[in-house]
Amino acid sequence: MALSYREPVISELEYKGVNVRVLHEYENHPSVSGNKWWKLKYNLKAARTQGHDTILTFGGAYSNHIYATAAAAKLEGFKSIGIVRGEEVDNLVLSFARSQGMELRFISREEYRRKTEMQFDDVFVIPEGGTNEYALEGCEEWGRKLLEQDFEQVYLAVGTAGTMNGLMRGIEGKREVIGVPVLKGFTGQNLLTEYHHGGYGKMPSVLLEFCYRLRREYKLILEPVYTGKLFWAVFDQIERGLIKKGITILVIHTGGINFLLSPEAR
Repeated sequence: MALSYREPVISELEYKGVNVRVLHEYENHPSVSGNKWWKLKYNLKAARTQGHDTILTFGGAYSNHIYATAAAAKLEGFKSIGIVRGEEVDNLVLSFARSQGMELRFISREEYRRKTEMQFDDVFVIPEGGTNEYALEGCEEWGRKLLEQDFEQVYLAVGTAGTMNGLMRGIEGKREVIGVPVLKGFTGQNLLTEYHHGGYGKMPSVLLEFCYRLRREYKLILEPVYTGKLFWAVFDQIERGLIKKGITILVIHTGGINFLLSPEAR
C-alpha cells in the first residue's frame, strides 16, 4: 500500500500516582492519521479487490473522516467523492479534501438523514465515520498490536464506537478497554458517558481551558471535539480515585488536530 504506517511516539506522565502513557497515534501518518488509518486500511483493500476506482463517503463540513478519506484515496490511486451535510461552505478541511481531488457534493440536512437510502453506481461506499466490517478488521489488528505495550487499561474517545469495538475484538479481554463517548445518548458497558460536555461539537469554555492547560503543562496538543473530552475524563477519573494509584493506563491520542486551537490560548 502507498498508505505507509509510521510508528507513533508514546510519552509518559505521572498524575496523582497513576502512570499515564499517551500513545500519539495521530503521528502514524501525515494526513491519514490516528484511528482513521486503521479504519481505512481494509476498506481501501476491499475497494481494489472489488475492482472499484472511486471511493464515496459522507460527513459534515468539519469531518476528520472526509479529510482522511480524501488523502487516502489519492495516495492509493482512487478518485473520491464526499457527500457533505448542509449548505455549501469552505474551510480548511474541505479545501484540503478538494486539493486531494475529492469531488464534494453538498446536500440538505434532511436529505442527509436519508443517506443510507441513496443508491450509487460503480463506487465503493464507506459510511459516515468509516465504521463498517472492514474498519473493524483494521481496528482489531490495531488492538493486537497494542498488546505489545505495557498497560492495564486503555482509554479512547468514542464517536461511532467502531474503533472501540474493533480494539476490543483484537485485545480479547486481555486488557480493559474504556471508551469516552463525545456524543449524548450512548449506553453500554465500559463507557464513561458523562463527559460529552453537552454533545458532539459542544465546546464549553471550561473544556477549552482544560485543553490549553494540558498544552502548557504537559505539551499535549488536544482539540475539544474528541481528545479534549477523553483527557478530561481520564484526569477526572484519577482525581476521583476511580483509577487506582500505581497502575499504568494507556490513553490513545487519535488526533483531530485539524480543529485548531484559538491563538489567544497559546
